Amino acid sequence: MPHFSLLLLLLCGVGSHSFPVAPETQQQDVETVQKYLEKYYDLKDVGTHIERRRNSGSVVEKLKQMQEFFGLRVTGKPDAETMKVMKQPRCGVPDVARFVLTQGNPRWEKTDLTYRIENYTPDLSEAEVDHAIEKAFQLWSNVTPLTFTKLPAGQADIMISFVRGDHHDNSPFDGSGGNLAHAFQPGPGIGGDAHFDEDERWTNNYRDYNLYRVAAHELGHSLGLSHSTDIGALMYPNYIFSGDVQLAQDDINGIQTIYGPSKNPTQPTGSQTPEVCDSKLTFDAITTIRGELMFFKDRFYMRANSVYPEVELNFISVFWPSLPSGIEAAYELAERDEIRFFKGSKYWAVLGQDVLRGYPKDIHSSFGFPRTVKHIDAAVSEEDTGKTYFFVANKYWRYDEYKRSMDAGYPKMIAHDFPGIGHKVDAVFKKDGFFYFFHGTRQYKFDAKTKRILSLQKANSWFNCRKK
Repeated sequence: MPHFSLLLLLLCGVGSHSFPVAPETQQQDVETVQKYLEKYYDLKDVGTHIERRRNSGSVVEKLKQMQEFFGLRVTGKPDAETMKVMKQPRCGVPDVARFVLTQGNPRWEKTDLTYRIENYTPDLSEAEVDHAIEKAFQLWSNVTPLTFTKLPAGQADIMISFVRGDHHDNSPFDGSGGNLAHAFQPGPGIGGDAHFDEDERWTNNYRDYNLYRVAAHELGHSLGLSHSTDIGALMYPNYIFSGDVQLAQDDINGIQTIYGPSKNPTQPTGSQTPEVCDSKLTFDAITTIRGELMFFKDRFYMRANSVYPEVELNFISVFWPSLPSGIEAAYELAERDEIRFFKGSKYWAVLGQDVLRGYPKDIHSSFGFPRTVKHIDAAVSEEDTGKTYFFVANKYWRYDEYKRSMDAGYPKMIAHDFPGIGHKVDAVFKKDGFFYFFHGTRQYKFDAKTKRILSLQKANSWFNCRKK
């Protein structure tokens, strides 16, 4: 699911207002839908505008196809969530096969391939471009028998270039944003070639469009892969920079289906995207954000949207590009409207989408933890008392946010003051006066006043998954 609804929540707080849509905006959206479905879902352009055809079977069918691909509500209508996905920057290769790019099951019939960078973008130095492209190829060579050799001149199997607008390959670029790049299936001539839109600003960090990230995706097409519906996969069509560029297991499965496994004695594995309704799902951290709940797992956040029944799943980097993956603890300091994230001995303070200046900071100097504490397992703050509870192994500390010091007499044993929840806490939050503790796949609703467990449920019970 896209992240925009939560973005509004973070920036503006809870609440919504409805404004009349200008006719020109509606017309722009109509044109967006038509162009998007024609370009990526093989909607036939018969010379009539979509407003005359929007209830026709072909348009509804293509919209449903697009919505299903992206995990949206399948309505066959261009609703708000559908429009937001359509307006995101993405790869120019269609999601539905069009013969120029993805027909059949193309593959290279040899394993030693060559590539050449025909020209360079002025946005980066030539050395930076060379490094980004080399790393992108390495991602794929690490998990296959393929090798890639850079040629300084002449014709290579895979030709790489930076171009703009109509560059005579029947797939013109569209200026800044929108189409970022495209690549062609393996084969002679233009086959395997990758083109990057020079109207974009290419970078080697999280700003604008990271060349390494986009190149790694496009080269997947150059090797014969099509788009994936897995948002965690490198071959997902929309551009999402998630910090470290890596292959998901979905990408590895796809490329090894074509070329076989790596020759390495130890087979590499890729990251797995959380399945929100997996009964074995566990969480790294959970926090409230202005009354909403946000769950963290590896590189991802999950949120049970109060408007739509679907769970919102996306990369943590969508909101906070400078935060690491694998957040170990998080809590909301409501009085300051801050969220604090912990990993290892460091923590970050966030206001809205901004990591505050001077972070990350050290947990030992900031909170007074002894040096023996290497990381925080879970944390939660009480808005009414200003006390924050930190859970580490089988003990917990209590910190006074007003005095900015640890309370005397801590640490204490978790099992003594929170009987029944076990000796370790993976994540915790407080809502409506009750603590919710998570350990493995279990969730405990706990009343601190009576020191009793009120209910025991699956960790993902907040996601309204259908019981099977």
